[in-house]
Amino acid sequence: MKIAVIGAKGLPPNQGGIEHYCAEIYPRMVSQGHSVDLYARSSYSEVPAFKTTKFDGVRVISMPCPGLRGADAFIASALGALNASLEKYDVVHFHALGPSLFTFIPKVFSASKIVVSCQGLDWKRNKWGKTSSSLIRYGERTAVKFADEIIVVSNDLQNYFTKTYNRKTIYIPNAPSSYVDSDPNFAYGLSLGLTPQKYILFLARLVPEKCPDLLINAFQYLENSGWKLVLAGGNSDAASFASSLVNIASGNPNIIFTGQIMGKYLAEIVRGAGLFVLPSDLEGLPLALLEAMQEGIPVLASDILPHQQLLKANQESEDRGVLFEAGNLDNLVQQMKWAIEHSDVLINIAERARNHVKENYNWDNITVNTLKLYESSLSSVN
Repeated sequence: MKIAVIGAKGLPPNQGGIEHYCAEIYPRMVSQGHSVDLYARSSYSEVPAFKTTKFDGVRVISMPCPGLRGADAFIASALGALNASLEKYDVVHFHALGPSLFTFIPKVFSASKIVVSCQGLDWKRNKWGKTSSSLIRYGERTAVKFADEIIVVSNDLQNYFTKTYNRKTIYIPNAPSSYVDSDPNFAYGLSLGLTPQKYILFLARLVPEKCPDLLINAFQYLENSGWKLVLAGGNSDAASFASSLVNIASGNPNIIFTGQIMGKYLAEIVRGAGLFVLPSDLEGLPLALLEAMQEGIPVLASDILPHQQLLKANQESEDRGVLFEAGNLDNLVQQMKWAIEHSDVLINIAERARNHVKENYNWDNITVNTLKLYESSLSSVN
């Protein structure tokens, strides 16, 4: 098959769940004999417009972008859709709801099958203004109208499309990336003043919907615990919000901002954590949480539905993590204290989580299921 990919910022993946998703499945497709062209943003990859590079066999085609917040995704996606319409692709795969605004272009002007992946309801994200949110919401409606198939990464999203549009979707979840080898001597962590298994880790973009401010405020109540809090992540398009977090931390030496970290340093910091906390109000199916579970790190997360899908079992005694009431500061403090005081219990919970991820969230299976969806779409008659 000849496949076009639209909506990802680019490859290699520097940041962003969609980019890491593409870095996992599309090289696997190429290794099986398929051709994949990914239309990227020149502002992300810093590759000149219309120049083509390669990433593990995937052709990455740079689309011109002005480097403007909010505009790049729409411009690159529109240009990618136009270019894809001129090529004879079997499948054009759009990632995210904003880029899906342009699904009508290859649908109308080519014979390609259109697939959309929804990783989350992006129009709900706080970083977008009213106009951008409206456009993203319209992209959702456009996807429902023009896509031959829609992939969702969580049961919650599948229920949303059924209830809102009576639209059938295909559930294919994300999977965690595998971390590289890390320093067994914990040198990077020691340079930050950390002690293994004695710090709480927040690993995500520093944006409002991830609620790092709630976590910082909760941590202030644990000052006598002997633990530290590490916030690892870039500020994406929310630099002013990230600055406000530093003010909330008030120079507390036990709260450490690392910025975005990757490779062996990221692996070291994750593996050394005593507790991984994700207090988000909005998620699709978070890769960072899956990765922490895969590494056997105890996790505490808000009780939004995607987190419940990952952590809740039919019986409480078989749960794979600890949940707190989303947005509730007192409950977060309570659950953090419980987790710190019950590390022996968390060891068994974390092991269940590791086994669950291994059995249910696998990139090879995701690739196979996505290719089956492509083939099914191509064999169907509209």
